[in-house]
Amino acid sequence: MDPVIIDFGNFSLRWYGVMAALGFLTALALMQINRRYAKLKSDQVSNICIIAMIAGIIGARIFFVLLKWSEYFKHHPQDIFRVDKGGLVFYGGFILAAVILFFYIKKICRADSIRCLDVVAPALAAAHALGRIGCFFNGCCYGRPTEMPWGVVYKLGSEPFKQYKEAAPLHPVQLYEMILNLLLAALLFYLVRKCRRGVAMSAYILGYGILRFVVEFFRGDHPEDELVWGVLTPAQTIGLVMIPLGIALLVYFIWFAPVKADGKLSEKSEKAA
Repeated sequence: MDPVIIDFGNFSLRWYGVMAALGFLTALALMQINRRYAKLKSDQVSNICIIAMIAGIIGARIFFVLLKWSEYFKHHPQDIFRVDKGGLVFYGGFILAAVILFFYIKKICRADSIRCLDVVAPALAAAHALGRIGCFFNGCCYGRPTEMPWGVVYKLGSEPFKQYKEAAPLHPVQLYEMILNLLLAALLFYLVRKCRRGVAMSAYILGYGILRFVVEFFRGDHPEDELVWGVLTPAQTIGLVMIPLGIALLVYFIWFAPVKADGKLSEKSEKAA
């Protein structure tokens, strides 16, 4: 695996950046398709995607730096902003982006925040899937050694190679998560169109919590001192919070939440948008 697609002198085109860009464009396209279900205009969707991307990158980097502070960044502060090398923790980006988006949609767009987050959910899952392909080529978020025939070997000098000597084949855990995220995105895309407000958002919280909790068992990039109670990774610990939260939200929005008019933009509004 090689993180660089091609070199142009001092400039390198890297898989990580390319897949992140494709993830953003995919999320934007999916939200444009579904925006009517949240009564959003086209420019509002673009603004939401840009805000989510910026907040997501900042939150994901902050979480990663805090996680690796004593181990690496305390001694290499000049690398804190080197996002091009990888080093983003999804949960950090998800939490910061969700908080900022909730208030932006409510205060600036003056739209139904819950219904808008429903529309964001499948776009986020699809974008995350493409981002994991970038992780696969970049050599971050790598898996444990495996004897399965689809095990992958990273090149000499890469982080996975340093972690597991003798070029051990590793679980392509990034691709496991990519496939599961694509399936989750398809399910959420359906739920946005067929279910009550809040269901798709809640299903994402539940589904991704389960997905990440399971996939983390195949991850091999967490040192022992990061494990919670010596067993669970930080992501699994957060997943244990997301799962019951997702279940509680699903129960609430399916059986107890007051029904609000969903509807699409009127024909007149649609032309104006």
